[in-house]
Amino acid sequence: MINIQVLDASMTYSKEDGHVGKVQFGVEGHANQYEITLHSKKGNEWGYGLFFLHESGKEEELLALEDLLEEDDELFDFLVDTAKEKLVK
Repeated sequence: MINIQVLDASMTYSKEDGHVGKVQFGVEGHANQYEITLHSKKGNEWGYGLFFLHESGKEEELLALEDLLEEDDELFDFLVDTAKEKLVK
């Protein structure tokens, strides 16, 4: 797994929206930081969006990270679990 530095994480839950979370993080070797937003109605199948955190950066790095998230379940689960730990009940 690549080296990830978590900057911040949060998650909320409501009957209307389900689970909505986000994790802000840096990736070793990448110039910019990222934010992943996570959504799941039931808390088991997750959709996500990946964005640059502060300012736009190299699109190649963003796309490479997105490919990695699609291929590496352990990395994706780590980000989901990081957000779940901050669930506001």
